[in-house]
Amino acid sequence: MDERAIQELREWLIDGARSAPMSPEFLRQVCERVVAAGISLWRVAAFVRTLHPDVYGRRFLWRPGAEVVVTSADLDIEESPDFINNPVGIVYRSGRELRYRLDDPESQHVPFLDEMRAEGATDYIALPLKFTDGSIHVVSWTTRQDGGFTEQQLAALRSIIPPFSLLGEIFALRRTAASLLDTYVGNQAGERIMAGQIRRGHAEAMQAAIWLSDLRGFTALSDRLSPEIVVDILNRYFDCQVPAIRQHGGEILKFMGDGLLAVFPIAKEGDHLGEVCGRVVAAARLARANVLDMHYPNGEAIERFRFGVALHIGSVLFGNIGGSNRLDFTCIGPAVNLAARLEKLTSRLHRIVVASEAFAGSCGADFVDLGEFPIAGFAAAQRVFGLRDEMTS
Repeated sequence: MDERAIQELREWLIDGARSAPMSPEFLRQVCERVVAAGISLWRVAAFVRTLHPDVYGRRFLWRPGAEVVVTSADLDIEESPDFINNPVGIVYRSGRELRYRLDDPESQHVPFLDEMRAEGATDYIALPLKFTDGSIHVVSWTTRQDGGFTEQQLAALRSIIPPFSLLGEIFALRRTAASLLDTYVGNQAGERIMAGQIRRGHAEAMQAAIWLSDLRGFTALSDRLSPEIVVDILNRYFDCQVPAIRQHGGEILKFMGDGLLAVFPIAKEGDHLGEVCGRVVAAARLARANVLDMHYPNGEAIERFRFGVALHIGSVLFGNIGGSNRLDFTCIGPAVNLAARLEKLTSRLHRIVVASEAFAGSCGADFVDLGEFPIAGFAAAQRVFGLRDEMTS
């Protein structure tokens, strides 16, 4: 083993691993440097927990000659028998390293190691990564080297763990910040905030298709059901819309009780207006079908739901609005106000989806003219359109 190469690896880590700006590239370069130092590796996996409403953590898996594979685990994995009995789960709970020689009969009591043994692995060690906040994460090293790892090689692996952990924590914090921003303010808003657009009043005009939806009868629903049931219903209801919107290129900006505001940006160059509107309509049809299929058992009764969604095209102001130390990254403008007013017409017109003249005019035959209606707050009456294929609700 080349001790000098291991020392250079430690120095590279201490200096910030500047040639590896992303987590997968970081792990790849670490593994390749370890191999270059004379330590034979067959498989290396780093397991990092994260702060996310749906994800327990992420796994980064390296093998020689292959790209690093990144996967995520759901929150319920912590209670699963496979995780509890897995070496990674044991290290998470104990905070201590765990080593198995694959020719040791003791290793045969660990089902996961059967897979490693079948691949010709001879030695496995899982080492805790201790972050500065006290949390425990794990990196495991596997070899097919005859006789397994030597004591000198194990000492070298242990020696790189402290700087490896510090950089792992930095990558994890960046990922957590980006993930939470994406979850709570939306992808585009999160990217802008991470890029430094955090000054109050910093906003820019954007052309967009606007989606504003609302659950019908929500006030009465909230009055007769417990708050816990109402929250569960709202989560299921939003699950009927959010994936459909995001799948078709939309950005969720805000949940307002039972209301949802989303935008489908129209790029200055590249996006054809009709193509964007087509995606919005496809999302609306999918969300409509999802909500119509949604039901909620409530004692002997079955709760069923209806909603309305208004679609419009216009210019919005997208940016930071709020008090000096409490900001919201959202969009405002007359176009948003009109979409909100149009949504109130859905129930009156017995329609689920309605659209403004500007939106319908970009979608051709998808919409039919429902007439002209006065709109509160707007001097001129507005012509309203409904989906041609829509039955009354």
